[in-house]
Amino acid sequence: MPDTLVIIFFVALAAMLLTYIVPVGAFDTQEIAYVSDGVEKTRSVVDPESFRYQIDEQGNSVKQPVGLFEGGGGVGFFNFAFEGMTSGSKWGTAIGVIMFMLVIGGAFGVVMETGTIDNGILRLIDKTRGNEGLFIPVIFTLFSLGGAVFGMGEEAIAFAIIICPLMIRLGFDGITTVMVTYVATQIGFASSWMNPFSVAIAQGIAGIPVLSGAGVRGLLWAGFTLMGIIFTMRYGAKIRKQPQLSYCYQSDQYFRDHQSSASLESRFNLGDILVLLTILSAVVWVIWGVVTQAWFIPEIASQFFTMGIIVGVIAVIFRLNGMTVNRIATSFKQGATTMLEPAILVGCASGILILLGGGKPTEPSVLNTLLSGAGSVIGQLPAVFSAWFMLLFQSVFNFFVTSGSGQAALTMPLMAPLADIVGVSRQVAVLAFQLGDGFTNVLVPTSASLMATLGVCRVDWGAWLKFIWRFMLALFIVSSVVVVTAHYLGFN
Repeated sequence: MPDTLVIIFFVALAAMLLTYIVPVGAFDTQEIAYVSDGVEKTRSVVDPESFRYQIDEQGNSVKQPVGLFEGGGGVGFFNFAFEGMTSGSKWGTAIGVIMFMLVIGGAFGVVMETGTIDNGILRLIDKTRGNEGLFIPVIFTLFSLGGAVFGMGEEAIAFAIIICPLMIRLGFDGITTVMVTYVATQIGFASSWMNPFSVAIAQGIAGIPVLSGAGVRGLLWAGFTLMGIIFTMRYGAKIRKQPQLSYCYQSDQYFRDHQSSASLESRFNLGDILVLLTILSAVVWVIWGVVTQAWFIPEIASQFFTMGIIVGVIAVIFRLNGMTVNRIATSFKQGATTMLEPAILVGCASGILILLGGGKPTEPSVLNTLLSGAGSVIGQLPAVFSAWFMLLFQSVFNFFVTSGSGQAALTMPLMAPLADIVGVSRQVAVLAFQLGDGFTNVLVPTSASLMATLGVCRVDWGAWLKFIWRFMLALFIVSSVVVVTAHYLGFN
């Protein structure tokens, strides 16, 4: 499967070619009033009935073909990466979102460097031994929370290596390990109220307040997490009674033959408790700021930057992982580095929008023409079916682009204004994106993190497919109900 950046490059090439074929057009916008937290507000949206082609003096529709390169600040094909990365403002796409990602990544890089998250997980595993009935719900909830709060995903691979032999010893199997680690993170990732790699980016691109709708999404996270716990516990109970029913019984023999007394001893002291309290306080503080003070990307990034500094100071005082002032700086830079790849994807994908003429509905562009065409097709359907098709589209598209931030950058510039045209709120469009993107990560073989977790647990993807398709189907059905219900209830 080609890299996401390769896909973006060829999508950009296709966008350039479209400018030679598709004439440009524009919409009018209109102000709509809505009530949020008891306060009436207004928002500018596209008037779907106002589309018109740009016409020259002879009455012919106008095309605006993009060349290979343009000087003087113009837009050519080979300008798209730089222009995309530097477009927008600190309040949104792309430069604002990119800087937001780097600051958030750096802050959580400091958090991860303290070792508190790792040691907390190991300590909980240790505490639940002998109480196997609590093992699955506690570990599943913890990893789901990690996916929801800071986009945990790849980190599950390392924990799966530790946890899998313990699960086998407790009478479970490798598949149960994948469920309580990687799948749990993706449940949290998909239903998150604040995931900086997914919902936060999508909301920023869609032009709606970052972390808005957190209350509804928090309830969804709890519901989907409970759903995953119940499914996993039922499967785990069946395997403990009859191990031969496991889809990976043969491959689990490796762990049965190499059982060890792996130690779960880990440090967890007052410093670790203070770190966790700081993270919790920061999350609550940010939610308060968004809800009551209308904080957006700059303010939210600043709060998490402050959280990173406080966590670093605590780590230095309590010598967590031998933390020093220089290591605070190093871990911040390393954390920000982990966000460079998705940041580049966001910037380059924004460049595609520029090749198509930009995202302003009132200025003639190829994108407006494409939106009008898509809207005329989808618009023939009731708005509720349009919302559901957005979920279906995002679920299928995730096979090709498994990066949450990359998918947000590619699809939300199209889905957000399309939602305006077909009568679906942008909040519902973001919800369809995050559910479609996140949940299919537990199935598609193009997900490197899934395949790596399956690999360390020695679970063949074919065996995994035989197991997971039922859960995946259940997730899609419930997600469909959620999106449809959110539309009918006016989630905005």
